[in-house]
Amino acid sequence: MTEPIQASHPFNKPLPAILAGPILRHVSQDTLIVWLVCSEPYPITLQCYEQGYQQDSLLAEKQFSPPHEGYIKLAEHVHLHLLVLEPKQPLPQDKWLSYDLGLEHDGKLEWLQALAPHILYDDEPRPCFVIKSYLNQILHGSCRRPHYKGPDGLLEVDRALHLTHSTRDDLAEQPALLLLTGDQVYMDDVAGPMLLAIHQALKPLGFPREYLPGSRIKDSHELHRNLDAYYHRANLLPELNSEGHEIKKTFFSASKKPIFTSSSADNHLISLAEMVTMYLLVWSPQLWEYTNLEAIKFPDKKRQERYEKELIAIKRLRSEVATVQRVLANLPVYMIFDDHDITDDWNLSRRWEENAYSHPFSRRIIGNALIAYLVFQGWGNAPQNFSPTMLNKIRHVVTGNAIKVHDELVSDLIAFNGWEYKVKTEPPIVVIDSRTRRWRSDRKPSHPSGLLDWEGLMDLQQALLGHDKGVILVSPAPIFGVKIIEVVQRVFTWIGYPLLVDAENWMAHRKAAYTILSIFRHRRTPHNFVILSGDVHYSFVYDVRIRHHEKTPHIWQITSSGIKNEFPPKLLRFFDRINRILFFTYSPLNWLTRRRDMRIRQRRPGQFPGRYKHQRLLTRSGIGRVWLNDEGVPVQIEELQAPDLCIPFHQGYATDWVD
Repeated sequence: MTEPIQASHPFNKPLPAILAGPILRHVSQDTLIVWLVCSEPYPITLQCYEQGYQQDSLLAEKQFSPPHEGYIKLAEHVHLHLLVLEPKQPLPQDKWLSYDLGLEHDGKLEWLQALAPHILYDDEPRPCFVIKSYLNQILHGSCRRPHYKGPDGLLEVDRALHLTHSTRDDLAEQPALLLLTGDQVYMDDVAGPMLLAIHQALKPLGFPREYLPGSRIKDSHELHRNLDAYYHRANLLPELNSEGHEIKKTFFSASKKPIFTSSSADNHLISLAEMVTMYLLVWSPQLWEYTNLEAIKFPDKKRQERYEKELIAIKRLRSEVATVQRVLANLPVYMIFDDHDITDDWNLSRRWEENAYSHPFSRRIIGNALIAYLVFQGWGNAPQNFSPTMLNKIRHVVTGNAIKVHDELVSDLIAFNGWEYKVKTEPPIVVIDSRTRRWRSDRKPSHPSGLLDWEGLMDLQQALLGHDKGVILVSPAPIFGVKIIEVVQRVFTWIGYPLLVDAENWMAHRKAAYTILSIFRHRRTPHNFVILSGDVHYSFVYDVRIRHHEKTPHIWQITSSGIKNEFPPKLLRFFDRINRILFFTYSPLNWLTRRRDMRIRQRRPGQFPGRYKHQRLLTRSGIGRVWLNDEGVPVQIEELQAPDLCIPFHQGYATDWVD
């Protein structure tokens, strides 16, 4: 095969001081956490201000000099900081606050207004935020696929923030926080232009050489130069015969899924350097200046046509990412992984795990994605969950001379049980790890695992106890999903192909399903449950009650997906219609489901006139918005879609009840 032609890399200009961020990760009266990546190990000053009509007042300040406890050097020019500021006096609630970062260079401090002026709203000198005493408004979404052809749902968050910054007197309009509920990046589903951008952008960053165990490729440097593998990386991936299954068929089976592209694993990221650079490119515009997406030509027509088609979407991503950086800098952001943050079908079944983790190369790929997730996403959610020993191993691994420690770290992260977390807001937020704490099938290893094992479910129950009013529960996959789609997934599981349809939902595993439903029935659990989910590439809202239960909890299943992805519209309308026909109010099929003790009401999105007026499922990229009252009850549920479109979910009528 003839290798593609690539133009020489023309970018020799100095790197900017900030490569990604700042991202506002956590705010409370006693803690402010800001995440940042710099090109040099600059000493940093973090300040927090209260905004005043005449003059802003400095509330707290702290200096950070590398190496501090929140610092990790990922490459020669990739210096990651998790900056934790704990003020001596509690920060005020329900008032406009701001923060600033000063980077010290040659004895002088340069602040954000000079370093990244595009992240500031309405000529503000600093990024602004509010610590809400009550979460009256929450934004949430998942599935931000870089080469999706449509607009980025985070642009709608930017429009909302523009409005609140222009009308400062109404704090109620300011969102309390943004919850990203899975698939913030796609490590497995990568466009050709995106892979080229990654390889160009990582060159000036100075990543160390990474040995790739069990691979036909010697190391990461050889991998990054292998242009002939573009769209053919599946040929480089490991194969392992295990009861007639190959890792290439199991670990990368997404290419067989009709709802995704036909070859989604063709450019699967492998090295830690690739994964780190992916994060830098999808969150900030700075490194795009070091890419030339026109610099490659493929010798075969098929690859060239595919590349040019994907190039349109990647250019759109590049044009929108500066706005994304502004959003993440001005709103507290919490995150949790789903499968694509690591790889598609991650831990879907016991057989998948046995195959994927038994080969050193696939184990390394998963481990690299977990390392990247930890430092780019997980660490900022709950820094206390990650021990100094684990962080020191990462610091040692990225030197490039720690093959044994790298393998040990991968094993530690695969076995790690601290990804879930709780945010002490009012109402509190409980975030589930539904990817690693699986309830595995003992009898049929190919069957889907439960999304949370017994211990995880008991931990969840303990986290929910004691909250009288309500709680916000983040489950990446919907707990109450669309029945007809779950039936299709179950059929494929019966015939032995669960991986073809992502047959993972809360009802797919009998024991996990009954246990999670029993938790809702517990007399000491909260009266109001707001479940925020994503994953499925369409949005919907269910009102759920328990039958024959005097004090039934009020449950709202609110799903928003994707931020930059969608379910095929025609297929979704078909499933929507069949679901209403088969599972109408008095359908006997309802008694065959595991949710037969529940009454589920589907809300109608206020968008569809005429022939689609009965549709309950909403596709197209966007972001979810939920307004809560003082009891934790959703008083308004909306989907914000581009361009500047707000779609409410109406409560409908009594005839909309399904069981």
